[in-house]
Amino acid sequence: MLSINRATRHSPRRPLETSEMRPTILAAALLALAPSPALAQTPPEPTTASANPAYAADVASMDAILAALYAVISGDAGVARDWDRFRNLFHPSARLLPTGVREGVGVLTPLTPQDYVDRAGPTLVRDGFHEREIARRTEAFGAVTHVWSTYDARRSAADAQPFLRGVNSIQLFNDGTRWWIVSVYWQAETPTLPLPPEYLPGS
Repeated sequence: MLSINRATRHSPRRPLETSEMRPTILAAALLALAPSPALAQTPPEPTTASANPAYAADVASMDAILAALYAVISGDAGVARDWDRFRNLFHPSARLLPTGVREGVGVLTPLTPQDYVDRAGPTLVRDGFHEREIARRTEAFGAVTHVWSTYDARRSAADAQPFLRGVNSIQLFNDGTRWWIVSVYWQAETPTLPLPPEYLPGS
């Protein structure tokens, strides 16, 4: 930019025409933003991921990893959670994404698994929290599996009624040796946003 400004000031023989430059700049910007065909067609290089063999049973199947996800965050007040087990469920690039409405505006908060441990862990242990899956819808294509997992939650497993319900949108990846959670994106039920019938048990 500085070189263009200098040329405009100090070159009387060939003044710079901004109308001629704008198409060139725009074309360069569009080329920079355009997706490369090679990127769209070529699978990315594999991401190195570690796994804890102590929790191998948790990641042996889709059912196992979903059951482990609910089990590991659940427990009575004062009961420590096994956060190493929790972290082992997630791919290194994984995100947890709670969403909701704040002051009339939709909000989304991307978290790493460790962010979730740091932010939610103390509350889960202090107050008690038991989350369970009550319905599921699954779609898959190749290595990509998407699960709509309807949940309810209680402070104690003995509570007669849940204090919370919602839907977890869970993406899973099977690398041929184990299952990984890629993302958990969830929305809680509210008085103005009830769970639709197709996401409830028996649908």
